[in-house]
Parts: sequence; C-alpha cells; structure tokens
Amino acid sequence: MVVIVVVAAVMVYAWSTGLLGTLLVHPTTGQENLALEACTPCTFGSNGQNVTMNIRELGTVNVTLTSYFVKDSSGNQYSRISWNPANPYVIAPNQVKGIVVSINTNCGSSCSLTGNAFTFTSGYSYTITMVTSRNTQFSFSVTR
Repeated sequence: MVVIVVVAAVMVYAWSTGLLGTLLVHPTTGQENLALEACTPCTFGSNGQNVTMNIRELGTVNVTLTSYFVKDSSGNQYSRISWNPANPYVIAPNQVKGIVVSINTNCGSSCSLTGNAFTFTSGYSYTITMVTSRNTQFSFSVTR
C-alpha cells in the first residue's frame, strides 16, 4: 500500500510541475515557413499598383494564403481580407510561387484603405504581410 501511495504522489508531482506533459508524445502538425526569394528588384506593374513576389515554402506543409496587408512608410495601408484568386495561392514545401499583390484600383472593391491612397513608388519601401489559412502571418519588405 505504501508503494501505491508513493507512485501516486510521484505521478501527481510530475503532472503538477509539467514534467509529465513533456514526456508524452505530441503529434506534429507541420510547420509553415515562408521566405521571400531574391527580390532585387521585385517585379512591379507599370502603373505601380501591383507587385509579383516569389515566395518559397521552407516548412513541411502546404501553405494557403488567405489575405494580405500592404503598408507604406507613412502608415497608410491596403487590406485584402478575403483573398480568393481564381486559383488559390497554395505553396507546397520547398516550392516557389509568384504571388501577385495588388493595391489601389487594381485591387478593386475587395481591398480596404486605411489612411491615404498610394501606389508603389520608385525608391520607397513597403511592408507586405501575408496571412495563411492557419492564421500565421509573414511580413516582407519590398522596395521599388
């Protein structure tokens, strides 16, 4: 009976300190890890309202892009919350895909603007944040 009590006490101690949770096997669900390929320069549209970025998935799962945000140096921002291109942007592990990000009138009614309207202007930097279906955010800086 003493042995049972001692084992139970050790189990309670291990559980309460979190040791038991680290000893258990946790299933892996894969990792998303997007990287911007060499973008010097990125391909900008002639009207300054879109940019094509080559994005590589360095993780272990397919990544589906669902929305993006483009912010200029003054804090003005275009948001495309419901990003549903005809062919969804799905990037497989270790693959590169050209992702087109549109702003201003090229984005149409699916973008919302916070602040003043802008276009991609030569010599300026922009922060583009992409959001995945797992709600992971990846931010990239591009300069025109």
